[in-house]
Amino acid sequence: MVKKISIGVLVSGSGSNLQSLIDHIDQGTLDAEIRLVLSNNPNAFALERCRKHGIPTVVVDHREFPSRELFDCRMIELLNSAGVELVVMAGFMRILSSEFFWAFPMRIMNIHPALLPAFPGTHVQQKAVDYGVKFSGCTVHFADEGVDTGPIIIQAVVPVYDEDDADSLAARILKEEHKIYPQAVQYYAEGRIVIEGRRVRIRNICRTTEKMS
Repeated sequence: MVKKISIGVLVSGSGSNLQSLIDHIDQGTLDAEIRLVLSNNPNAFALERCRKHGIPTVVVDHREFPSRELFDCRMIELLNSAGVELVVMAGFMRILSSEFFWAFPMRIMNIHPALLPAFPGTHVQQKAVDYGVKFSGCTVHFADEGVDTGPIIIQAVVPVYDEDDADSLAARILKEEHKIYPQAVQYYAEGRIVIEGRRVRIRNICRTTEKMS
């Protein structure tokens, strides 16, 4: 039996990926316990999701801190006090400082709505449409001090249609985010993730094969 991993989730907005994690935990397909949800936004709808499920939350308003480092130090203190093993960023709209990465080395996951290394940063669905790519998707990766540059854990691909705009593409990608983020956390819970430089290897991965005609 896989031991449940203790996770802390960082949110700023609606928290749909947080809800996906909650749902998978409730369904028994994710061996994790959400010990704490932190938000820098007191009005984030993600906090309401937590209240419905009895998940502890703390609002740490970045505007109350004179520096990014002091803000991050407060979050580190709260996460450590809650016994968090893995930090999961789910729409957290703040850039983390070096102190945070030092506190949780290769123990911070992020999800990005593009196929990294293409289109890092923000407004990526619009960038994908404008560039004319035929496929886009989403990426779960370990966060590091770069912008969406950490080792890639898992990706999902979606088609980009001629009639797509940023919103329609984002909606299609979001459905895949809700599938692969819990999967990545489950891999971590099962101890199956091996980091080798920039590459992430998943132990005992099940591969599908196609017969060549």
